[in-house]
This record gives sequence, C-alpha cells and structure tokens, in this order.
Amino acid sequence: MQEYDVIVIGGGPGGLAAAYPLAQAGKKVLVVERDLWGGTCPNYGCDPKKMLYSAVQAKSYAARMTNAGLNGIPDINWPNLMDFKRRYTIKVPAGTRGGVTKAGMTAVDGVARFVDDRTIIVNTEYYRGQDIIIATGVQPVVPQIKGHNLIKTSREFLDMDQLPQRIAFIGAGYVSMELANIAASAGADVHVIMHGDRALRAFPTAAVSALQTAMVAKRIHFHENVELSRAEELPNGVRLTAPGFTLDVQRVFAAMGRLPDQALTLARGHIQAGTRGIPVNEFMQTNDPHVYAIGDVVNKKQPKLTPVAGFEGRYVAEHLLGNQQPIQYPVIPTTVYGALEVSQVGVSPDAAADDERYQVKAAEVTHWYTYNRTQESFASVTVVEEKATGRIAGAVVVASGAESLVNLLTMAINTKTPTAEVLRMVFAYPSAASDLSYLL
Repeated sequence: MQEYDVIVIGGGPGGLAAAYPLAQAGKKVLVVERDLWGGTCPNYGCDPKKMLYSAVQAKSYAARMTNAGLNGIPDINWPNLMDFKRRYTIKVPAGTRGGVTKAGMTAVDGVARFVDDRTIIVNTEYYRGQDIIIATGVQPVVPQIKGHNLIKTSREFLDMDQLPQRIAFIGAGYVSMELANIAASAGADVHVIMHGDRALRAFPTAAVSALQTAMVAKRIHFHENVELSRAEELPNGVRLTAPGFTLDVQRVFAAMGRLPDQALTLARGHIQAGTRGIPVNEFMQTNDPHVYAIGDVVNKKQPKLTPVAGFEGRYVAEHLLGNQQPIQYPVIPTTVYGALEVSQVGVSPDAAADDERYQVKAAEVTHWYTYNRTQESFASVTVVEEKATGRIAGAVVVASGAESLVNLLTMAINTKTPTAEVLRMVFAYPSAASDLSYLL
C-alpha cells in the first residue's frame, strides 16, 4: 500500500486548485482522475461551449450591423467551428496530467473507490492518505424513460462532427438554453422541451422573459408542461412522445441538470451523502474531518460553477496548511449565454421587491450609447441598493456582453462600495460602465 499526505480524487479545476499549493508546500500528493484530466469545464463543458459561442456572438453582431455599415450576415461553418474547438480541447488532458507530474505529484488514471475511511483502491492498487479531498464533480441526468439510450448529453453535442437539421433539448436550465442558442445560430431547427412552464428558475422573471423572447425570434420553439414518456428510434432520428405530444428530431440531448456520482462507494468510508451531494461544514469537511469535499459534488447553496470549485479547492489547501478560519464566499455572479446574455449577482430584484431594506432601480437601456452603437435589440439593467447604506446589493443585466458589467458590479458589492463612490469613479469611455451614471 502506498502512503500519501493528501489524496485528491478528481483532476479537474477544484481538485487541482487544492493539489498544487499542497505539493508546493512539500506535501506528498496523489491525484486520481477517472476520465479526462482537466475535468468537465475545459474538456466538454464551459470552455468548449464558450468557443462555439464565440462564432454565435460574431454572427449576431454582424447581423445587428447590417443596417449600420456591414453587408451580409456570415454563415457558421460547423465542421470548421468544431475543428477550432478541438484544437484547444485535444491538448487539455495530456497537458493537465503532465503538469501534475511535473509539479512532483503522483497522477493515477482510474476510478477511485473507498475501502475504509483513509484508504481507496484504484484499479488493483491501494492508496492511503492522511487526508482525502473529494472533487469528483457531477454527472448529467438523463430521463429514465423507454428508449433513454437514444438521448445524449451536452458532452456529445459539444463534439458533433456535423450539426443536425432538427434538434431537441430536454430541460430549460443553463445548459439547454445556451446550447439551443448555439444550434439555432448555426442553422438548426431547435426545440426546447420543458417539464414545467418556467425556464431558468434561478433568474428573475423579467430577465428570463426577455431572453425567451429573443430566442423565439431566432425560431427556437418552446414546448411547455411536457412529461416525456418514450423515445423511439426512427430511420433518420428519434421520435419523442408524451401524452398529447409527438416530436420527431434527428438528435435529442438531455440538459436536465447534473447530480453527484455514487461510484466512490462512500459508505465504505463512512461518509454521509445524499442525492444532491455531500454535505460539508464551514471548513469543507464531511462528517469525517479528514475527508473534504469541494466543487459540484457538494450539497450547497452556492452556484455550482468552475470558479467556485477553484475557490473551494484553494481554501481547503490553506486549511490543511494551517488556516483555521471558516470559508467565506464572496458574492458570486452567474451568467446565461444566449440570444441575449443574462447575468445576475447578489440580491435578486424579485426578492428585493418585498423587502423594505432595499430599493430597486430598473431600466431598459437599449438607448445607452454602449448598446446603441452596437445596435442591440434589447438591453436592460436592474440594480438593487441597500437603503440604509447606499451600497449596491444586487444586479441583473440583460444584453450582449452582460457579464462585463455584472463583474464590475460584483466588485462593488464585494468591496462594499456605496453607489455614490461608484459614480465618482472615472471609467473608460464609451463603455457600459461609463453609462452607469444614467441609472445610478
């Protein structure tokens, strides 16, 4: 049996954010990865998705400017776009694994399973760690209906050689809305099948409505309150059926969220876990103080995002190296990339509307110079302020490039900068930041 100071299960952004500083501090570290080194985000998640989206942004920008100096709207060449994406992703696993070993850590490929509270087995080898960090992420949910094997996930969508003419996405969360926009912009007939009647439940109603309106304008079809019962193979595609509903498409993808994987056999390590993840305390420890969990595998209220996993990984490394302060999360922004971007941070306008502590300033800002010069079809900014302090407490931006303005407002929230102080700053002009004075 091989002995280590720290075993990290998962070679993605969260696990590696913990592993590197521990190794640099002289700890003997083992990192285990069962799939692609680098994890979901750079291989088949946010990074490749954003690379495909770059072509969507360029096409959308060009389309808006056809009456303002440009002639013609470019087509998206899917094979070339996919080649662009693969030139990046193909290097990730080997580069990540090589970085681990170069830093003096041990890299092992395979599925890790607990044998007891300090020991795991990978393939046929046993490894024991003084401390163990679980950073295994989550796996996509596929509806367990008849013919579910015909339903693919975002991983397959982000690596298609050719774009099908007719596509369906099951679900109306982040992934579904983003991939639907990419597919429609590239020329596909896109259908979004919703379990209920509300998309993006974590976002304010008005912002979601604006996004859906833009998506409908791109001929994306929304099918509400559909409870699928069957997927049937056709000679050239898949037939989806539900009571009173039938839809034939060439490809169908599940985008219904993700849940933690149970391959770790946590019970053998006496580690508590539920269907929504592993509960942890304020030090990211499980019920066993020598076993930590970070990233998307954790049952938590914070957004399950790559930078959050990295933040948690760095914190656990600091804790193992002596920092005894509990983890303190900053305010975290979230963004949906679509026909319009929807970015939000902090206290939501919906929650603030019924809370006397806050005032809400909202405006359609399509007329702002920033958005007028790029011929935006719609843009809005909503800011939530604390009445007592004058500080910004939350914000929602709907526009192309919304995340840039939300990042600025996120910094103002985290640094507790009053609105008056923000207005005294001089920003690059012209920009969305310089236009904030019209709202604040």
